[in-house]
Amino acid sequence: MVEDPAAGRPDRPAAPQLRLDELLEGLEAQVAQVRATRDRVHTLLDAVLTIGSDLDLDVVLRRITESAVTLVDAEYGALGVLGEEGRIKQFITVGFDEETIRTIGHYPEGHGILGLLIRKPESLRLADLGAHAESVGFPAGHPPMTTFLGTPVRVRDRVFGNLYLTDKRGGAQFDGEDEAVLRALAAAAGVAIDNARLYEDSRRREQWLAASSELTRSLLSGADPDQVLHQVAGTVRALAEADLVTVAVPLGDGDELVIEAADGEGSEQIGGLVLPPTTLAAKVYRSNERITSGALSQEPQKEGGSAGQVDLGPGFLIPLGGNERARGVLQVANVPGGREFSEATMTMVSGFAVQAALALEVAEHRREAEQLMVLSDRDRIARDLHDLAIQRLFASGLTLNSVLNRIADRPQVAERVQRVVEDLDDTIKTVRGTIYALRERDRGGAQSGLRAKLLAETDQAAGALGFTPALRMTGLLDTDVPAEHAEHLLAVLRETLSNTTRHARATHVEVTAETDGRRLHLRVADNGTGIDPTATRRSGLDNLRRRATDLGGTFTLTPNEPTGTVAEWTVPLPAQADT
Repeated sequence: MVEDPAAGRPDRPAAPQLRLDELLEGLEAQVAQVRATRDRVHTLLDAVLTIGSDLDLDVVLRRITESAVTLVDAEYGALGVLGEEGRIKQFITVGFDEETIRTIGHYPEGHGILGLLIRKPESLRLADLGAHAESVGFPAGHPPMTTFLGTPVRVRDRVFGNLYLTDKRGGAQFDGEDEAVLRALAAAAGVAIDNARLYEDSRRREQWLAASSELTRSLLSGADPDQVLHQVAGTVRALAEADLVTVAVPLGDGDELVIEAADGEGSEQIGGLVLPPTTLAAKVYRSNERITSGALSQEPQKEGGSAGQVDLGPGFLIPLGGNERARGVLQVANVPGGREFSEATMTMVSGFAVQAALALEVAEHRREAEQLMVLSDRDRIARDLHDLAIQRLFASGLTLNSVLNRIADRPQVAERVQRVVEDLDDTIKTVRGTIYALRERDRGGAQSGLRAKLLAETDQAAGALGFTPALRMTGLLDTDVPAEHAEHLLAVLRETLSNTTRHARATHVEVTAETDGRRLHLRVADNGTGIDPTATRRSGLDNLRRRATDLGGTFTLTPNEPTGTVAEWTVPLPAQADT
């Protein structure tokens, strides 16, 4: 009998085959995980390349936030940029539509979980936002959120901001791999942000240097310094991206300043505004130090200044000049709710202000040198007029006087000759007055008399007007007018010429100052556009009237013919002036 070899063989277990299947399945899962990790790494590298491919900071910040949402598969994402005081100053969101953003209202300020990440800049992963002890809930209209993942973004050794991600898609929680990927993205983001900021700083420095060169060129080419101040205000406003920039300069020898140039929001309201010694601008001018404020219109020193006329928010004031002496004060401000100015911006504006002051000083020295040449010419002309013209005119008058005796029998001819003699006398007086004026200008500040000061005021106004006002002086102004009346007269003339410069657009101005021993009279007439009937700000004119009434006099403002304005200021002199 033949036995079947298979008949008595016992069945073998199938366990080895099952274990092999399990190993293959595990291997496939690991391969899939490796592939997913590879794909995620490739996505991370693509994100790094994407955020580093642009040097515009706003574009970089937006790309960082979008890349973070994509990498960890989150529903919502945000990047909170920190300000100078550790508060959120910029908030870039992804996943919110415009309607939701409008419903929520203002951006978060850094409370709750967001504030925790600001105070402790470390990665934070939460399964439930609302269950955390630091949670303060959501504002009205905010979508519900559960899971949370956040990490700081560092630029070099400083925390630039924080990345916030919520609600992983599919209802899952953020895991350690998500956190590692986000940290890697944040590190790359710090480099990209640093590069963008360095590029922006270099580009802005280049713009500031170009503006400084243009300013120096304008001044040294003979441009009017007052026009250059307006150029300074406009340049600073454009480069600092400010809402309002003003330039205030000293008013006379006192403690007051006047806003000589303004550019931006409300500039038409504050141009020519006189700033009392209690304002922030006056404080900066005296201390020669910068002042920064988060709300200029809420400062106690706002009264009397531009912040009292125009509603201003964050801003700063810096001296216009170097460490030794300020030539004025530069104010840079935004409207309430506007962004605060960075330290880099304030530094660049300060450097530009120093360059502007140096350029103004160089231009002033150049004008002084030119003035010396003019004065030398005036002295020569005065000598020639005295030595040649007056003597010849006087000799001609004597000759005609001798002729009068010979034509006494011809009354009509004698009368005509007599009129010529009188005209010659008037001409001699006019030439002598011209010689006196030339020599007074030549002596300049060495003279303390009223006549010399009147000449100095008209000369100073010539730079702003574009021409020299005609000046007529009659009477004993140096001896009959007391010092107090003289100071009032000069202040009135200065204010009137300033108003003419800013508003009249005149091509001719005639100034007359006279006294007969009993009264002092000033008349300033121009051929400009006249008084604007719609103008409501008349503080300067009220000041002129007050100066007249304080001395018992009057001030009138009447139309000139055919065009322009006539301002007349008349006050009585004290009785002792009659002696």
